[in-house]
Order: sequence, then structure tokens, then C-alpha cells
Amino acid sequence: MAWNEPNNNDPWKQQQKRNNANDLSKKLNDFFDKSSFLSWIIFLAVVLFFIVINNFYTVKEAEEAVVLRFGKFSHIEMPGLHWKIPLVDKVTKVDVQIVQSTKSVGSMLTEDENVVNVEMEVQYKISDPRNYLYNMVDPDTSLTQATDSALRYVIGHTKMDDVLTNGREQVRQSTEELLKSIISQYDMGISIVNVNFLPARAPDQVKAAFDDAIAAQEDEQRFKREAEAYRNEVVPKAEGQAKRILEEAEGYSRKVVAKAEGDVARFERVLPEYNAAPQITKRRIFLETMENVYGNSAKVIISADRNGASPLMYMPVDKLIDSINKSNSGENRNGGKK
Repeated sequence: MAWNEPNNNDPWKQQQKRNNANDLSKKLNDFFDKSSFLSWIIFLAVVLFFIVINNFYTVKEAEEAVVLRFGKFSHIEMPGLHWKIPLVDKVTKVDVQIVQSTKSVGSMLTEDENVVNVEMEVQYKISDPRNYLYNMVDPDTSLTQATDSALRYVIGHTKMDDVLTNGREQVRQSTEELLKSIISQYDMGISIVNVNFLPARAPDQVKAAFDDAIAAQEDEQRFKREAEAYRNEVVPKAEGQAKRILEEAEGYSRKVVAKAEGDVARFERVLPEYNAAPQITKRRIFLETMENVYGNSAKVIISADRNGASPLMYMPVDKLIDSINKSNSGENRNGGKK
């Protein structure tokens, strides 16, 4: 081999080639390590972003949200936009404005040992979401059982006629009061809105007889209303007539008393004259009296004389004229009517 020919077996050159290959590999490894780290950062940022976004929640206007932190009650959120801590907070939304209802239906024994079929509907709302969710295992079922218990107690202390007819409102009020006192002891988080006692009915075996009894009671109430209406019509008239009669009696009393007082005053004026001249006074009183009598009479009968002649009838001319005029006017009126 010539001295100027390339020597491929030179160890120095081979070592240099190996060093260059190692440098390239190292640079590639560094580049890929940096890219992987950046990718992980981007990935974690995206995951964190979605976690933050997905843990926002909205509480509606009619709702309240109960928040548990590490399984323990933390607080209650009002309507609006809120955020919960992932894997730490648990949120349960409760509608506190919707009115729900439950019924109690069954055959129950009354105070007079009769069986009636009754049905009661209870309307309620959730007043305390925390107590509603965590104080009772099943508050709705518990309310139904409490309603059934209260209704059975009230029916058991009420007679059947009252349950079926005019005592229904009292049954409803008593059941509502007892039910409220029961649920207040358990903090169920429920408030009673209304209690409706639906029409009760007798068992089918005696339904016809009780229908007749109810019809008779309705007739009784109708007769009472008619009698009350008649009383309201007659009593005011009777009171008015009685008042009018009393007023007429009082007027007559005042008239008689005034006339008597006038007679007494006149007698007291005449008495001194009578004491002074009795005969003259008697004569004057007699003449005045006869004047009044004859003045109001159309006929005057003069007694017969001592010789037995028949009595003489005298009719004053002025009274005769008045009598004729009255008779003519009466005939004219009758003729006009005809």
C-alpha cells in the first residue's frame, strides 16, 4: 500500500465518526424529551381547564342546592351560578317551591264503632332542604304514614254522622293540626300547604241507608233555611206593625190626657161662676149643650104638648139645604161611575 493512499482503518478517524453519531443521537433525544414534556404540560392544562369548566353549576330560581364537603354538610347555595371543588364537593339540588301531594286512603273505625271509607289529600312543600335530604330516610313516605296515623286518630274520636255530613270541616282542621304537630317533632324539612278531606262514604253494604240519612239531613238544613228566610221576612213586618201600634197608642194617650186636662181647666174656670150663681150657670151650660146637639143634627123632634098632640118634627132650613146638596153630589158621582 502506498504511503499516500487513504487508510480506512485509521482508529482516530473511526473514533471521530463514532463521536459525531453519538452527538446526533443525543441531540435527537434532547429534542424529543423537550417535546414530550411540553405535550404533557399542554395535556394537563387542557384537562385542568375541562375540570374547572365542568364543575360550574347553576341553581334555578325555584331551587336550593345542598353542598356536602368530604361527605359532611357544608352549606346551602341560593339560586345563581356556583362552582364546586372536584372530587370534594357533592351538590344536590332541591326544588323548594313546587307543591307536592300525598294521600291517605282506607277504611277506618269511628267513635260509635262504625266503619267508613275515607280519603285525605295533603299538599306540602320542602321548607328545609338539609333536613329533607338527611334527617329522614324517606320523608315523603314518612309524611304519608304520619297523615294516615293522624287521620285514624281523628276518625276514631268522631261519630260516623259527623264524618259523613256536617262534621267534615272539623275533621279536616283537627287532622291538619295533629299532622303539623307530628312532623314538627321529626324535623322533616316539610311544611304543610293545605289539607283536603275528600267526601267520606259508608261501606257498600249500608250505603243506601246512609244515603237516605244524608238526604234527610239535607232536607232538614233546607227547611231550616226556608224557616229562617220566612222569619227574616215576617219579623220585620211584625216589628213595624208593633211600633206603629205603640206610636198610635202613645198619640191617643197624649190626646186623651190633653183633652182631660183641658176639661179640668175649663171646669176650674166655670167652678167659681157656678159657686157664685148656680142656677144661672146651670142654665147657660144647658143651653150651650143643646146648641151643640141641635147644631150637629139635621132633624129636631119637639115633644108633644100636654093635650096629647103628636110630636112635632122640625128640620132647619140650612141643614135641609146641606142634605139636598150632599144627596145630589152623591147621585152625580154614581152617575159618573156608571
